[in-house]
Amino acid sequence: MLELCLLMILLSEKRLNLQLKRLWMTLMLTKLYLRVSSLILSFKTQTAVDLLAPWELMETKVVAAIGPQSSGIAHMIAYVANELHVPLLSFGATDPTLSSLQYPYFLRTTQNDYFQMHAIADFVSYSGWRQVIAIFVDDECGRNGISVLGDVLAKKRSRISYKAAITPGADSTFIEDLLVSVNLMASRVFVVHVNPDSGLNVFRVAKSLGMMGSGYVWIATDWLPTAMDSMVPVDSDAMDLLQGVVAFRHYTYESSVKRQFMARWKNLNPNDGFNSYAMYAYDSVWLVARALDVFFRENNKITFSNDPNLHKINGSAIQLSALSVFNEGETFMKIILGMNHTGVTGSIKFDSDRNRVNPAYEVLNLVGTGPRRVGYWSNHSGLSIVPPEKLNSKPPNTSTANQHLYGILWPGEVTKPPRGWVFPNNGKPLRIAVPNRVSYTDYVSKDKNPPGVRGYCIDVFEAAIALLPYPVPRTYLLYGDGKRNPSYDNLVNEVVADKYDVAVGDITIVTNRTRYVDFTQPFIESGLVVVAPVKEAKSSPWSFLKPFTIEMWAVTGAFFLFVGAMVWILEHRFNEEFRGPPRRQLITIFWFSFSTMFFSHRENTVSSLGRLVLIIWLFVVLIINSSYTASLTSILTVRQLTSRIEGIDSLVTSNEPIGVQDGTFARNYMVNELNIAPSRIVPLKDEEQYLSALQRGPRNGGVAAIVDELPYIEVLLTNSNCKFRTVGQEFTRTGWGFAFQRDSPLAVDMSTAILQLSEEGELEKIHRKWLNYKHECSMQISNSEDSQLSLKSFWGLFLICGITCFMALTVFFWRVFWQYQRLLPENADEERAGEVSEPSSRSGRGLRAPSFKELIKVVDKKEAEIKEMLKQKSNKKLKATQSAAGSSQSEREIPQIDKSSTI
Repeated sequence: MLELCLLMILLSEKRLNLQLKRLWMTLMLTKLYLRVSSLILSFKTQTAVDLLAPWELMETKVVAAIGPQSSGIAHMIAYVANELHVPLLSFGATDPTLSSLQYPYFLRTTQNDYFQMHAIADFVSYSGWRQVIAIFVDDECGRNGISVLGDVLAKKRSRISYKAAITPGADSTFIEDLLVSVNLMASRVFVVHVNPDSGLNVFRVAKSLGMMGSGYVWIATDWLPTAMDSMVPVDSDAMDLLQGVVAFRHYTYESSVKRQFMARWKNLNPNDGFNSYAMYAYDSVWLVARALDVFFRENNKITFSNDPNLHKINGSAIQLSALSVFNEGETFMKIILGMNHTGVTGSIKFDSDRNRVNPAYEVLNLVGTGPRRVGYWSNHSGLSIVPPEKLNSKPPNTSTANQHLYGILWPGEVTKPPRGWVFPNNGKPLRIAVPNRVSYTDYVSKDKNPPGVRGYCIDVFEAAIALLPYPVPRTYLLYGDGKRNPSYDNLVNEVVADKYDVAVGDITIVTNRTRYVDFTQPFIESGLVVVAPVKEAKSSPWSFLKPFTIEMWAVTGAFFLFVGAMVWILEHRFNEEFRGPPRRQLITIFWFSFSTMFFSHRENTVSSLGRLVLIIWLFVVLIINSSYTASLTSILTVRQLTSRIEGIDSLVTSNEPIGVQDGTFARNYMVNELNIAPSRIVPLKDEEQYLSALQRGPRNGGVAAIVDELPYIEVLLTNSNCKFRTVGQEFTRTGWGFAFQRDSPLAVDMSTAILQLSEEGELEKIHRKWLNYKHECSMQISNSEDSQLSLKSFWGLFLICGITCFMALTVFFWRVFWQYQRLLPENADEERAGEVSEPSSRSGRGLRAPSFKELIKVVDKKEAEIKEMLKQKSNKKLKATQSAAGSSQSEREIPQIDKSSTI
């Protein structure tokens, strides 16, 4: 019936011109058989007759085949299509393993389940779930689709915790037994990938078992929207079963072509439902028709030949010898793959893997009387509330921040996303492994009272459990014989082996362990440090030099001399105390320079520039003096401790034995990371062995130092009355956490609870309860080199002083040069006056060039003398100007006298 409906719609197309109608008749004459099964609507299970129908069809000369809708049958028919070179177009086979590499003549005109499983994985990641249970039909399509889902989830740090397979055609009893078993598991997120004939039975049984209520998550693949769309009207009983279910449906964007097709469909079939597979089948017919049109336009002919490898099988209904090979099948397949037009399902174009371009799905939430769209998914942009066709023109963006959906009403009419897991309902409490320590028992140890363990780590774990919004049944199991500390690496391995669900204690978060288990947020900081015997440092006669580094002493001394020289230059012309014989002047420079350290210089400064430089320098000296005094006081009065072991570097280069705590990761770290010989490492059982080994030393069978984690060392130092100290810095940075099995959802909730304890100050209260030390002592030896004042702390002061000196010196020399220029013309006039008898050629040479020796003479003269010389020069110039003016007046009067005498 469906074939007839599709043909009637196709032939009623206004777009179908007379040429295409003649083409259709040509297709029929060349025996093109379009096999479009009525299972598009009903999705009934195919019988043996349905399996034989394609074979009977292939016995005639065929150039293309549309169908089948079943992935299992498509696997078989694709082999025949390959042998006969007949393009096989399937609108319903969504199995991701049907690849073009294996079946060159197979073409999927619908969406590949590979993309649908990516959409589901993105939705699971978007909702924050780490585990899902897959319920699927046990056939090629179901198994292969769930296999792809598992691979995609693994890339997103999630997984399928259990695969529940349903036998095709299984009854309600089988489904009930299956759902009862999965309901005993921890995960509450179910992905249902089945056929419509058994799919609704799954939800019907789940409803009867109370599995459609609050806390459950049901995700259905495209089979469910297909079945719902085929119902006219929608069954109210079925909708009652599906409240809160999330489903994915093939997305076909709204267009005029799609609306016209749906209108014609309803006119022909007013009582039949309509789903996306019908549109894919319709587009498949059009695709073949258009491809054949191109095929004939290119002057291709249809010919067939017999395959000698195919022989008749006696007693079989299948006549293999009647099968013919389509000689132009490869050419026709290339034409189909090159087609590019728009159908009712959107753009019909294929990528290099022969998948439909721009795959997209609608995300539906089944509530009320029908589905509600909450968003879209596409491989171009991931989850979005914007239709995919609007995003395809933009650059791809599948980042986590770009994923959005509208609100979803979950089963039980819950708007908040479910947690997705609960503790299994099989009566097994959480198995908690606790190390049975023999040392540092304040952190964790055995207890006679319930729950059998005690300590700082146990209180932190219990406080975090109390913050969880659900009960956690648990039991504590001691790990170790109680005679020595257990190996924490072995403890973590027991969690990996599923012997325990979680390890609680002083477990360090290290790289090797994080590869196999999930740690919570650290609840205490930790790190490896070195502990060594110390002794009081002896006082040195050169302690007064320790406050400053060598560079600081050198720069400070250089600036004393530099500033003294600057002041001498600026005061030499003004101040008699800075004049005299060279020896006296040199002594004055040195005396003035270093006397400023004590503010006891006897020379007075009289020039403005000299006073400016001196003021800035005295400020610098004040800061240096104060810093030196404070540092020297600290060195001479505070008790100084020293050790021949300076840190981990000196410990590694030596050949002395090193103590480590038994069972911790410190031994492996030093052997593997620091390349320390295993023979040098001495395991120590408890604090008494720690103290005894340190006191004996390496010469008496002890150790030179101990390498252990900081929390243990804090306890050790206080219990030893501060006889030992840490040397150097922490050379690892880590913390303690609780180790859960890989992908355990409880680890995330516990991390959130630990952060809440830290923000509310509860962690500090627990710390004070168990680790309130009686003897507080300085943890680390103070390094004298670290306490020295370096040039880095004072370079700003020296920079200011240097800039001031440079500016003052610039102003000084500019003024000297200006004075020298004013004195120079006077000397030149005197020379010209004494050389009147020389040739005229020399009289015109102008001013003499400046002499460096004369400039130095000007610099060395007193300022008073320079001013006097400038004053005399000015007076002479004035008299010369007046004399020249009188001579000019006389010259003007002489001609008048001569004229009168003549008269």
